[in-house]
Order: sequence, then structure tokens, then C-alpha cells
Amino acid sequence: MFDEKTIQNLGYYVYVLIDPDNMIPFYIGKGKGNRVFDHLNCSIDLEIESSKYEKIRSINNLNKEVLHLIVRHGLSEKLAYEIEASLIDIFDFLNINSISKIENLQGGHNSIEKGLMTVDEVKRLYNAEKLESIGNNCIVININANYKRGSGKDAIYQATKEIWTIDKNKINNIKFVLSEYKGLIVEVFEVENWYEKERGYNIGAKKFGQTKIGFGFNGIIAPNEIRKEYFNKSIIHLKKRGAAQPIRFNL
Repeated sequence: MFDEKTIQNLGYYVYVLIDPDNMIPFYIGKGKGNRVFDHLNCSIDLEIESSKYEKIRSINNLNKEVLHLIVRHGLSEKLAYEIEASLIDIFDFLNINSISKIENLQGGHNSIEKGLMTVDEVKRLYNAEKLESIGNNCIVININANYKRGSGKDAIYQATKEIWTIDKNKINNIKFVLSEYKGLIVEVFEVENWYEKERGYNIGAKKFGQTKIGFGFNGIIAPNEIRKEYFNKSIIHLKKRGAAQPIRFNL
């Protein structure tokens, strides 16, 4: 643990938890005080389950210690948030997650539309026409967490089609789904039919580990007259930092 003098000088900081066997990170975070050590303390409670805590427990069971790395300190909370998001973005881009599962790699950074992009994506985003409204029979679904850039049209469809928590009473009114990636509408689908599918609760939810019924759809690319209304339009001006809801029924 940090002593009080160290804490006063640290301010907000960004940290990484690293597996000592391969020196690969498995968690990226931000905080102040002794936040960097909280994960180790929580892992002692066997009733708290997550891949992060299981990783820490497995390291401890080998009589080894997690490496706690402070990346930057003396930061404002805002800057710490931005550095954390940047690290998560670049680790995702470099596919570090395929080597060592980083639990928060699809975390809050997905709502930051100023995150990692190619130069072409940046130019397209800031030259795109703003989308100010959508039809009553449309929804926007954010696919940042499910889609990998450059994966192709079918990957956009697969990232968009399921599984979503939607009010069952609204389903039949939704005829078109707008796929949003990094603030830009990257495709528009016409819904052929909706179906129910079981899904789990998100990590951190009180009911994590339990299941509920969500919805998915089968669909095709929307007709040109509908698609051109929305395709390649930007909604970045409507996004708020930290907004985690992937579905929008109106703008």
C-alpha cells in the first residue's frame, strides 16, 4: 500500500496490472490513493467472481505477485481518463487481448468518439454531414464493442444483429437499424424479423452470472432511398462522454 505522503504526491494516475510470467498486461485502470491495490484485495474474497480476480488468484496460487505498473501520475481526473482510454485503444488495435484477456478492454472507452482511428476515419468523421433526427421506425445501435475496423460488411451486420435489451412492446415498430461505429453511421439494415435469444448480464451488474431474454434481428441492407438518408452521417455531436447505452431510439 502507498503511505499518505506518496498518495498526496501521486494525484490521479493510470496503472496496469501485469502477469509476471509473460509480462503481458491483463488490466488497465485509473484512480487515486490505493486504487491500484484494490483488485488484489478484492480477489481475496472468493465470492467476488470475474476473470480479473481469477487471474490474480491464479498468480497468487503460484506464490508469485502481480506487477503493479504506474504509467503516469500527478494527473487531473480528466487526463487520467483520456490516458486510460488511449492505452485501451492501442492494446485493442495491437490485438493484445488475443494473447492475454484484458477484462476492461471493451470498457467505457467505447463511448469516446475521439479515440484511436486511422487518418481516413478521422477525415471521414469530421467531413460527414450531421444526422439530426431518425424516423420513428428506426433505432441506432452502437457497435464499437463488437466490431473490428476493416472486418467488412458482414462483420458490421454480425456486430449489429444481436443481442440487445429492447422493450418487447417496441420491437414490432422497428423497421430499420442504423449501425453506428465511432460516431458514424456505417450501415443501415432493413429488419425482416426479430427473434428472442438468451443473453447474460454485463460484468459489474448485480445479476452478472444470470441470464435474461434479449432480441436480435435478421435483415438485409436497407433500400437506397432509406440508406442514403442515414449512411455515412455523423452523430458525434450528440454523444456525451461516458454514455454507455448502445441503443438510441431518437436523436
